[in-house]
Amino acid sequence: MADLTVTGMPRDAVEPAAWEHLDHALLAALGAIALIGVVMVASASVSVAEQATGDAFYYLKRQAVFMLLAAGVAYAMIQVPLVNWERGGPALLALAMLLLLMVLVPGVGREVNGAVRWIPLGVFNFQVAEGAKVLLMLYLAGYLVRRGREVRESTVAFLLPVALFGVCGFLLLLQPDFGTALLLLAMALGLLFLAGVPLWRFLALVAVLGAAAASLVVYSPYRWQRVTAFMDPWSDPFATGFQLTQSLIAIGRGEWWGVGLGNGVQKLFYLPEAHTDFVFSVLAEEFGLVGIAVVVGLFAFVASRALLTGRACHRHGLPFAGFVAWGAGLSLGLQAFINMGVAMGLLPTKGLTLPLVSYGGSSALATGVMVGLLLRAGCELQRARADGRRPGEESP
Repeated sequence: MADLTVTGMPRDAVEPAAWEHLDHALLAALGAIALIGVVMVASASVSVAEQATGDAFYYLKRQAVFMLLAAGVAYAMIQVPLVNWERGGPALLALAMLLLLMVLVPGVGREVNGAVRWIPLGVFNFQVAEGAKVLLMLYLAGYLVRRGREVRESTVAFLLPVALFGVCGFLLLLQPDFGTALLLLAMALGLLFLAGVPLWRFLALVAVLGAAAASLVVYSPYRWQRVTAFMDPWSDPFATGFQLTQSLIAIGRGEWWGVGLGNGVQKLFYLPEAHTDFVFSVLAEEFGLVGIAVVVGLFAFVASRALLTGRACHRHGLPFAGFVAWGAGLSLGLQAFINMGVAMGLLPTKGLTLPLVSYGGSSALATGVMVGLLLRAGCELQRARADGRRPGEESP
């Protein structure tokens, strides 16, 4: 029987996470990434901020506030037991779809550079895809707990979440936001694979989605131009290949140790989006291969820690916490991989930020939520271990 409080509610529904249950190594790695982000946004944005606002530290100040808000959001998420999110799965799905629809309503969504992805909130513009990504991850985690066996045995149960994510991906393409749509589907595929779906079914789905994505690229002049520019950016270095060539120049200038913090030149109106999508290039120029290795190592540690936490949660009878940890790890790891891959010319331009490093309020808050959920999953795992629950034993 569940342990009840004097209010009659299950203790796990109200009891906050204790500090000793936090994964301190993971928290330190995330804190290091956030600190690197603040420093690099300051370095990459000085010239742009001075010209645009007259305040050289404009973006630094805002990024510092965003990081504090992200930390506050993460702390709040740590205090909320995951069972509450598990119970609200259908409502979370509805809210995600509502956000993706609202931004397309004329007069509600704000258009920037031909894309309608933001809802103005006064202080900053909220990118709905960031919020929807978190909500959909929580919904899928709950679905895999409720219908895990059916997903592995029934084609209908397997295709239902795929269809729902496909609808959300279509709404993202209407904005258009091809990069986030791909990231969302990749995260869903990763969770389905980890849930144990048959390999043939998984590979068939990957083939179908891969063909669909290729068709969207080939039959879209804008996306095809990005692919051709990615394949040979030096054929038109001052037009279609400008972003990538400038990014590669920045990375090449960094060599082993970099030119030193603040001494990079590509951020001086050469490299577009230096403090947002291409902040990694500025870091590579100023800190060289050593800086790249540190950042890649930190993200690899976070992603691997999340996957290991998820596996341990499943072994200790916490399946929802396990899927949440896996989902957060996949989301953070894949987004970091895509951003760094784009900067280094390994992938076509996608327009995805580097979590906790790139400038942006929506990205910072969404990442804060993901981080809080991941840390909460680790807390519940440590509590299960402290309670003496053995691997394979179901929760009471």
